[in-house]
Amino acid sequence: MDKILLPHGGGGTMMEKLIEEVFLEAFDNEYIRAMEDAALVFGNLTFTTDSFTVKPLFFPGGDIGRLAICGTVNDASMRGAKPLFLTAAFIIEEGFPLDDLKKIVKSMGETAKEAGVNIVAGDTKVVEKGSIDGVFINTSGVGMLYEGADVSIKNARPGDIVLISGTIGDHGMAIMNAREGLQFDSSILSDVAPLNGLVEKLMTLGKAVKVLRDPTRGGVAEVLYEISKMSKVGIKIYEEKLPVKESVRSACEFMGIDFLHLANEGKLVAIVERDYAEEALEIMRSHEYGREAEIIGEVTDTNLVTIETVYGTSRIVDRPIGELLPRIC
Repeated sequence: MDKILLPHGGGGTMMEKLIEEVFLEAFDNEYIRAMEDAALVFGNLTFTTDSFTVKPLFFPGGDIGRLAICGTVNDASMRGAKPLFLTAAFIIEEGFPLDDLKKIVKSMGETAKEAGVNIVAGDTKVVEKGSIDGVFINTSGVGMLYEGADVSIKNARPGDIVLISGTIGDHGMAIMNAREGLQFDSSILSDVAPLNGLVEKLMTLGKAVKVLRDPTRGGVAEVLYEISKMSKVGIKIYEEKLPVKESVRSACEFMGIDFLHLANEGKLVAIVERDYAEEALEIMRSHEYGREAEIIGEVTDTNLVTIETVYGTSRIVDRPIGELLPRIC
């Protein structure tokens, strides 16, 4: 590898290799080595950051502003933390329409209010026309662990149960449909949403909630592989239990792609102790952003990520090399 390619930023094996061989080597410390969605610092505080370059900026179900708030709120939440404060930084292309910027910023404000967080600092840079594509946004966030929380990508153990909070692949297919003009079902909308309220309810289960991860770049398949690697376990999921909108499933079949590789921006994968699985499912379904939650699998001792098909056979889940479509978030 002597040049950066688009797949290096899209989740999957190429991004993992880039992080390990370039960033971890240069920045190595106990916090970044943990490979969590948010770093745990000063005991019970979390810190996270993310950048957003989605194309198009406005898409069915959302926009880059809502995405920027939800992305960082959700990353803090995936550590079992309550997000509290955000920063927002903008890199804007010269000539970008002011009305569009106002719409994006308004959307950020509304989404922050929905999530119950405050944007407390920011930065703005303007670059020459042609240097970037419209506007890029970075958001960072500080949060605080819920009492009794012990959520980590390293905590899964054989016998634990795997849940997902709703339908798979909505955001990725919505972006693909909008950008490429594929004219699939117009009801395909991004699921972009802040998940901190759902996580707050889940954390009433305390240490029974062991792993939380939002399946963004690389989709559910990538999340399962990350958990398998970091916890040193296997994961088996059941095809018949996977919640997928029929419109998304049909589009994937038409295009020959696996919906497990499509990104979500308003769903989470949870691994909980077996005895608490049904209670966790009930909690998820009681929340606006978890009504279509399902139990989809279990943790095994095989070190493999597999799927049991509707025909009763089992196969290894393909791990994505990179995101199917760049700039989905």
